[in-house]
Amino acid sequence: MNYSVIFVLLTLVLTFASGKATVKKDAFGKTAQGEAVEIYTLTNANGLEARIMTYGGILVSLKVPDRTGKMDDIVLGFDSLEGYLKPHPFFGALVGRYGNRIAKGRFTLNNKEYKLAVNNGENSLHGGLKGFDKVVWKGRPLTTKEGVGVELNYLSKDGEEGYPGNLSVKITYTFTNKDELRIDYQATTDADTVTNLTHHSYFNLAGQGNGTILNHEMKINADRFTPTDAGLIPTGELRLVKGTPLDFTTPTQIGARINQDYEQLTFGKGYDHNFVLNDRNAARVYEESSGRVMEVITTEPGVQFYTGNFLDGTVIGKGGKPYPQRSGFCLETQHFPDSPNKPNFPTTTLKKGETLRSSTTYRFSVQK
Repeated sequence: MNYSVIFVLLTLVLTFASGKATVKKDAFGKTAQGEAVEIYTLTNANGLEARIMTYGGILVSLKVPDRTGKMDDIVLGFDSLEGYLKPHPFFGALVGRYGNRIAKGRFTLNNKEYKLAVNNGENSLHGGLKGFDKVVWKGRPLTTKEGVGVELNYLSKDGEEGYPGNLSVKITYTFTNKDELRIDYQATTDADTVTNLTHHSYFNLAGQGNGTILNHEMKINADRFTPTDAGLIPTGELRLVKGTPLDFTTPTQIGARINQDYEQLTFGKGYDHNFVLNDRNAARVYEESSGRVMEVITTEPGVQFYTGNFLDGTVIGKGGKPYPQRSGFCLETQHFPDSPNKPNFPTTTLKKGETLRSSTTYRFSVQK
């Protein structure tokens, strides 16, 4: 009899029976360049599970219960590393150096113009050709009194994708025993630079691959948004949401007005807009069939609400499920798009010797 195997199995059973939070590290394959990728499984004391890999800092899966206690994975993505190594729309990724768009891939800092990689028409999007979503981070498991987590570190070298300064970044995912997935961002630089870090999961509270998100009830705590031109670059205006299809100040189904004849919806083929938050309680989402509720709390001044408008069913996700248009939504907490070129927007300049700190929490519950 193999007593060591029995001991391990008994330990696992007792761990979950006692409701103890756990963090586990496993190999998850290699990149085309031969870099080893790890995946961390975070299980909180209530049995909710998040899996995060070191490639792109990607949230690979997030399992939370519905009103009956049934667990479902609520983020879009792939079953293996191979899917993430191919072009995809930033499923679950950490985004940097600059989340969202910078017009024409240019900005001026300290009287010097910087030219960035252009990868979205004439603009730079989500950090350029090889942003933080395509690098391998260094991971370290964490256990705290709040729950379990993983700390990810990456050094973005001076000149990477055209940005100045060596930027040292530390991002920590913590899955708390209050059913919260918290992301803490920290960065320092040895030269003045610009940065805007965010997270890009596509959520479907009915479960990934289970239809569209049009019936989800969305509330965004914002009286204003930043309208864009046809290239999705903000005009600089802070426009009132009142009287527009972008008014989510009261709970409204995502699909209720998404196809209205409104220029801003035409530009983005749906919602793809930055909302100017009133306070830290950014958003609340409810999905009736499952009863799942997700709340978003953040220190950031804005949130980009995106409704998967460019998904078209050609991407085959987990379990062989296709992802049609609007089968996931994103709530990317952030500073505003194109802030380096908009002096009236909150600054994204990080000066030498300063430390950027930001935090966003996704809180999960059910509504009976």
